[in-house]
Amino acid sequence: MDRISRRSQVAEGFRFGGLRISSLLFADDVVLLASSGEGLQLALERFAAECEAAGMRISTSKSEAMVLSRKRVECPLRVGDEFLPQVEEFKYLGVLFASDGRREPEIDRRIGAAAAVMRTLHRSVVVKRELSVKAKLSIYRSIYVPTLTYGHELWVVTERTRSRIQAAEMSFLRRVAGLSLRDRVRSSAIREGLRVEPLLLHIERSQLRWFGHLTRMPPGRLLGEVFRACPTGRRPRGRPKTRWRDYISRLAWERLGVPPDKLEEVAGEREVWASLLRLLPPRPGLG
Repeated sequence: MDRISRRSQVAEGFRFGGLRISSLLFADDVVLLASSGEGLQLALERFAAECEAAGMRISTSKSEAMVLSRKRVECPLRVGDEFLPQVEEFKYLGVLFASDGRREPEIDRRIGAAAAVMRTLHRSVVVKRELSVKAKLSIYRSIYVPTLTYGHELWVVTERTRSRIQAAEMSFLRRVAGLSLRDRVRSSAIREGLRVEPLLLHIERSQLRWFGHLTRMPPGRLLGEVFRACPTGRRPRGRPKTRWRDYISRLAWERLGVPPDKLEEVAGEREVWASLLRLLPPRPGLG
C-alpha cells in the first residue's frame, strides 16, 4: 500500500502553510486530500489505477467524500461509473471528523459510547456485590475510561465539556461506591475513598504531554511539521473557533504557570516538562 500511495501522488494535494499533503495512510485505510474537486478526482483516478495494477480495487461501498467548509460545497467524485456519497461527518481510525471542523460531535459520541458501556456492564459488573471494588476499578480503567477519552489529546475542552465528562465519570464511580445522587456525597470524597484521580486531571496531563511530544519532534515528522506550520489566509468573520494551540497555551498558563512566550522552550526540556506534569494538581472546584 505504501508503494501504491507513493506512485499515485499528484502535484496538487492540500497546502497547509508551506506543506503539501496529498494523502494519509494507515494500513489499508487511505485518505486522499486536495484543495479542489478536480484535483481530488485526479488523485482518486490515479490511486484507483495503481490499485488495479497491483491486483486490488477500491471498495466504493466503504468510501466516502467530504469537503471541509463552513458551508456545504458539492463535490461529485466517482470511481469508474460509481459515484461516492458525500457526507457531513466521516469516521477515520475511530475518530469522527465533521465537515465544518467542529470537534463537539466526536466528544458527544465518546460520552454516548461510555454510557453504552455503562449500560452493558451495569448489572454484571458495576453493581454486582460478589465483585470486589478493586476488580470494578480495574474494569473502569481498562474499558470505561479508554472508551470515554479515546482521542482526547486533541480535544478543546470547554466548561460544558468538563461538566459532561465529570458527570460521565461520576456516574460509574458513584455506583462502584454503592452511592446515588440522593446520598449527597461530594465527588471529591468518592474519588478519595476509591483512590482514583480525577478524570479531567488525566485528560489535561495527557494533552500537555502530547504538546511536549509535538514540540520535541525532529524535522521531517509530518505531525511535527503540521504543528509548526503557519497556515495562510484569513479566518472567517465572527467569533473565531478556539485553536488547539491557543487552548493548550491557556491551559499551561492556568495550570502550570508557564507563560505563553516560554511554553515551547519549557516543553522542549523533556525532564523539566515531565516533572511539571507529575506535580500537576487536580483542577479546583471539581466537587
